[in-house]
Amino acid sequence: MLLRMSTLFLRTLREDPADAEVPSHRLLVRAGYVRRAAPGGYTWLPLGRLVLDRVTEVVREEMVAIGGQEVLFPALLPREPYETTGRWTEYGDDIFTLKDRRGADYLLGPTHEEMAALLVRDTFTSYRDFPVSIFQVQTKYRDEARPRAGLLRGREFLMKDSYSFDLDRAGLAAAYDRHRAAYQRIFDRLGLEYTIVAATSGAMGGSASEEFLAATPVGEDSFVGCTACDYAANTEAVTTPPAPAGDPHARPATQVHDTPETPTIESLVALAKARRLAGRTDWTAGDTLKNVVVELRRPGSDEPELLVLGIPGDREVDLKRLAAVLSPATVTMFDGFADRPELVRGYIGPQLLAKLGIRYLVDPRVAPGTAWLTGANEPGRHATDVVCGRDFTPDGTIEAAEVRAGDRCPACRPGVLTIRRGIEIGHVFQLGRRYTDAFRVDVLGRDGKPVRLTMGCYGIGVSRAVAAIAEQHHDERGLVWPAAVAPCDVHLVAAGKGPQAEAALELGGQLAGRGLRVLVDDRTHVSAGVKFADAELIGIPRAVVVGRRWTDGYVELRDRATGERTELPVPDLLDRLGTAPRP
Repeated sequence: MLLRMSTLFLRTLREDPADAEVPSHRLLVRAGYVRRAAPGGYTWLPLGRLVLDRVTEVVREEMVAIGGQEVLFPALLPREPYETTGRWTEYGDDIFTLKDRRGADYLLGPTHEEMAALLVRDTFTSYRDFPVSIFQVQTKYRDEARPRAGLLRGREFLMKDSYSFDLDRAGLAAAYDRHRAAYQRIFDRLGLEYTIVAATSGAMGGSASEEFLAATPVGEDSFVGCTACDYAANTEAVTTPPAPAGDPHARPATQVHDTPETPTIESLVALAKARRLAGRTDWTAGDTLKNVVVELRRPGSDEPELLVLGIPGDREVDLKRLAAVLSPATVTMFDGFADRPELVRGYIGPQLLAKLGIRYLVDPRVAPGTAWLTGANEPGRHATDVVCGRDFTPDGTIEAAEVRAGDRCPACRPGVLTIRRGIEIGHVFQLGRRYTDAFRVDVLGRDGKPVRLTMGCYGIGVSRAVAAIAEQHHDERGLVWPAAVAPCDVHLVAAGKGPQAEAALELGGQLAGRGLRVLVDDRTHVSAGVKFADAELIGIPRAVVVGRRWTDGYVELRDRATGERTELPVPDLLDRLGTAPRP
């Protein structure tokens, strides 16, 4: 393949787009790979489409290698299957819905578990047909409230989703392991630095769930690692080691204190120290119990439910962690205190919540026998020695508090957690029987009795992977594509006003004849400096400069990643570049 920049549908930009927030967005637009078409929607230009296709091909090869068979489901899906599984309601505002001319409801597919389960149910009837693994590469749609960061958070995106069907849990575990290993090969081939972390399942359902996160400071996901073991998890999935339980009746009796003008933890701690509450001068925020009121809305219900969260006062509520735990319900901070005078803002304690009929969930650190400085449910008053299991009994525990660097590792005793940010590029789920139960996906077993199939689901964000690669492979001058995904293998730059343009085209033809993808900058109306700047911005791994020494039979080979420059005869260049590499 040979592309000529004089005729290529390409326009590079010298300035960053006004809405660009992250390097991948800025550089992919500036280098002419994508162009914004609508909020959360992008047009793939020729160079961008080449990268997207190369990433897709790597994904497709590895899926086929583990026995996957490619299908293509429709993107326009009927309401009924999603009603059956409850996800029409669970997805809430996150899906695009529409009606046809007859008034029937449809959605634009965000994922296809329902369709896969129905397809297998209607196709196979015997245990002899299994295991089965199918996959597709298709555009998906989600109505993001705030699309941002270019390809990283869009409303329309390309995704590979695959589905495994097995007769038992052992078969599911084997299919899960095959996909997990295939994902490692895929991301290795794409040149991505990634971490596999424990994750939550969310609206997908199921048990085991892991994410593949590409490390980058601009990632929307935060994840932890342990300094002493191999524990890694999305912060949404981190489990907090519970505090040791004690005897609730071994603590002193509760005392109520006047604490005027102390609606914040900081002001409360300062007063507690100054007044030596309970005879102590060493009060810290971690000794206080913060009670946060939120409003919970369950799918299909218009009536919100009040929920109070009890967490140590040195922590904040992490709404993302909270939303993951409470999914598919949505949660917002409560602001209706004027209508609920019994909830004294800034002075709420857990002592009366049961009488008020308000559900109370606490952080695992709030264990039976632990004593706290907390609100007394009266303006300007707090109480000391409010003991869990004596003065209040929670309705359960919840992972809602922020995770911080230095927290104890939940998997080993000596380790502490570090925190990094990353982009989710892949997710694997052991779904189990949620969808096969919903659609009664049974086959005849070896003993002649029906067997309910068990299911796995595995996704890769293909277009998101392009952005993740750009995030990890760029410098101050532009993109630096790994060879496996670059739109072309060689970028020929004709530098000079003589015969260089024709010479570059001739050389490009020789390289294309060897199976290489070649981009030739044969433009005659721009300077050599502009051509070199565009070459660095576009980021093809190897550039060949056809310049003044062409008449002597020499060209210059430039390595985009290392900056190394080598002058060599044309025959040596042909030998050096060889033939097209396998991605």
